Amino acid sequence: MIDLDALPHLPGCYLYMDEDGVVLYVGKAKDLKKRVTSYFQKKDHDPKTASLVQAARGLDVIVTNTEVEALLLENTLIKKHWPRYNILLKDSKRYACIHLTGEKFPRIVISRKNTGEGEFFGPFVSAKERDYIFEVVRKTFQLRTCKKMPVHACLRYHIGVCSGPCIGSISMEEYGEKVKRATSVLKGNIRELIESMGIEMKELASRQQFEQALELRDEIAALESLQEKQNVERQKKHDEDILNYIVRDDTVYLMLFKVYKGTLEDKQDYVFAFGQEFLEEFLVQYYSENDPPEELIVPEPLEESLIEFLAHVKGKKVKVTVPKQGEKKELLDLVLKNVEIGFFGDRKKIEALQSKLSLPKLPNVIECFDISHLSGTATVGSMVQFRGGRPDKHNYRRFKIESVEGIDDFASIAEVVRRRYSRLLEEKHDMPDLIIIDGGKGQLSSAFQELRKLKLRVPIISIAKREEEIYVPGLKSPLPIKKDEKASLFVQELRDEAHRFAINYNRLLRQKSLIP
Repeated sequence: MIDLDALPHLPGCYLYMDEDGVVLYVGKAKDLKKRVTSYFQKKDHDPKTASLVQAARGLDVIVTNTEVEALLLENTLIKKHWPRYNILLKDSKRYACIHLTGEKFPRIVISRKNTGEGEFFGPFVSAKERDYIFEVVRKTFQLRTCKKMPVHACLRYHIGVCSGPCIGSISMEEYGEKVKRATSVLKGNIRELIESMGIEMKELASRQQFEQALELRDEIAALESLQEKQNVERQKKHDEDILNYIVRDDTVYLMLFKVYKGTLEDKQDYVFAFGQEFLEEFLVQYYSENDPPEELIVPEPLEESLIEFLAHVKGKKVKVTVPKQGEKKELLDLVLKNVEIGFFGDRKKIEALQSKLSLPKLPNVIECFDISHLSGTATVGSMVQFRGGRPDKHNYRRFKIESVEGIDDFASIAEVVRRRYSRLLEEKHDMPDLIIIDGGKGQLSSAFQELRKLKLRVPIISIAKREEEIYVPGLKSPLPIKKDEKASLFVQELRDEAHRFAINYNRLLRQKSLIP
């Protein structure tokens, strides 16, 4: 289910997914709300886009600080997921590098491939900045760009932007020195180079080699200007995980951004009950199954024992950073912004459901049941749990129907409800804030009777297919909630997820039955 109202007016990437959660398309936008909404407002889509809109069943977004960051993230996500609706874009979205070739007199070129002899620098986030850097380096150090050195000097030599190795106006050693300086600049070592060139310029002036000193002065001025404008992708030699969270209504809403060599490649989000040691518990569980990064950026200091645990799992020291300012603090704030948008955009639909159902408290934890079978065989039940408006897949449950023969959805739903909540009672776990049944009045009545037998007072509703009518116990007619209202759309989202989960389990059992 795609909730357009929850989308922010911010830059970022959006990912369309099918009913199984497979990414169909990755796009970027200057304004996520406007861009995604346009897919569903326009009627004259081309065949490919029309097919995408018809196939899309889910949406995820990642907010960025700028549209430029969204561009880079889009490219990374496409390479990660290879969405079928992005296939034609996979080559055109690669970001170009600056290439110093491995020839006798190396030339400087812009390349979309990073294979071959010589050195590659980048990729560059912005084509504009890349071109600016390319031109400054090329002109400053007078490097050749021609594929094949001509017999006679070309126009570039005559206007002073090429040193003319083709006609022998510069030795290989002198040209090599220019290439070394260009390499230093492209690696980001501009300040060190400027300092060394400044010393060399003074030495030349002291020896009255004024022409060479003036040439160095001009190069230094160009590099100082370049240093202010350079905007290359963050070059990191290590990986970073950036974690931030919000605690609200005794629930933790947490996001983890995974940054590889300076490039944001993935985000993961989690919702779980608040506890005093929740951060330590999360980190221990998560990094018991995932390799820790070389640097973990978090909003608060960690216990030394936890840092030692991360080092033990990693096999070497893990740097833990709690930034107060600068680039890393901006990254931490960006994750927090995504927590706000990603989770609390969902709060609106929970509040809408509470209002429409006149519930005494916010239905933060909702459990939804569905029954699936194939002509009366392989009957299964499913239960999905949403916490804070989002799927909490750790608490999904599936049931193989044991007490019912043939097709009897009423008895089947009664069995799974009885098994689920009798177990919660035995284990003294908290009950959900709302229960949803996939079906009409008959299924609702069967489930409600089981709750009464267990002496449970949990709000329960059902949703009938086709007209998406919502029923509550004791009323013959459905509630006056239109199927395109936010509350109804949220219930449909839960029902669809429970249905998907049940069908997948049904398929699994049928496949196992076919194996001899």
